[in-house]
Amino acid sequence: MARAWVPRPSAAKRILGLDLSAREGYVLSRIDGAIDIDQLGQVTGLPSEEVRLILDRLVREGAIEPPEAPPTPAEARDGLLAVSAPAVEPSEATHRQLFESRLHPRSEEERQGLASVAEEPELCALCFDPVPAVIHRLLENPRTGLTHARLIAANHRNPVGLEALAARSAFLGDREVQRLLLRNNQSPETIVRRLLAARPLPQIYEACQSHDLPERHRHTARGVLRGRFSGASPDERVHLILTTEGRALGTLSGLALDGRSVALLCARGATSALLVENLACWPGTPPALIAHLLKQPLVRQSPTLKLLLHRHPNCPRSTP
Repeated sequence: MARAWVPRPSAAKRILGLDLSAREGYVLSRIDGAIDIDQLGQVTGLPSEEVRLILDRLVREGAIEPPEAPPTPAEARDGLLAVSAPAVEPSEATHRQLFESRLHPRSEEERQGLASVAEEPELCALCFDPVPAVIHRLLENPRTGLTHARLIAANHRNPVGLEALAARSAFLGDREVQRLLLRNNQSPETIVRRLLAARPLPQIYEACQSHDLPERHRHTARGVLRGRFSGASPDERVHLILTTEGRALGTLSGLALDGRSVALLCARGATSALLVENLACWPGTPPALIAHLLKQPLVRQSPTLKLLLHRHPNCPRSTP
């Protein structure tokens, strides 16, 4: 069995100034080049799936070095080293040049016919075709695989062609295809909602803030987050609030916490000043939770936090 990946801090880029969440910063602080990905999950206490997603983001930001070798077939199938999967093949520029110089001058009808039977290198080159009908025929080609799906997701600029790609569940289930579709400004809102709807709330919130996504997709993500939060279980709601240290509350203005969620939050001691500050600034924080926070040692020792809570319109007036 291949040895698990050992993440290492990047030697080429400063990490100060990176826009990382609290959990991403926490995971990054535990990366020392000695513990592997499995041990990292044990050290941080985070689910393995979340650790992999965070490592994926840290690699993209340049905070850690990517794996030195590609994953084995078994690892790629399980998604263990999904962070190392390249967005496109190294010869993308060559394939694009081939399309522009030899294939694009042909008529659309010729390209459609070729797309159904093409082999390499024309198969990859046709992934750059801007005509949705060509992409439709390309997806019907039995030789078309994940490499081609990723090229289409990254480079196609017509929503109709992207919808044809998303209709293939075998391709849409690929993490890299999902990531590239979310980054593609021409991906229809229906696809973006479909990709985000099944994700945990913290991942949807990350999409709301991600600079990798176009603003229109971040706007869609905010709508998905609000809808999912409204129908989520109390445990899911509390997990989102705690995981983001209350940052997600800014996206949830106008929504309310149910009694069970409030009880779960009141059952915990306050150890994060940022969480208390965000709760104090959120209009929906209920009186019972404010009263609970005011009793916490962290708040009692901080005049600033105490003042913020007392200024909240839901603060019980009898609270000292």
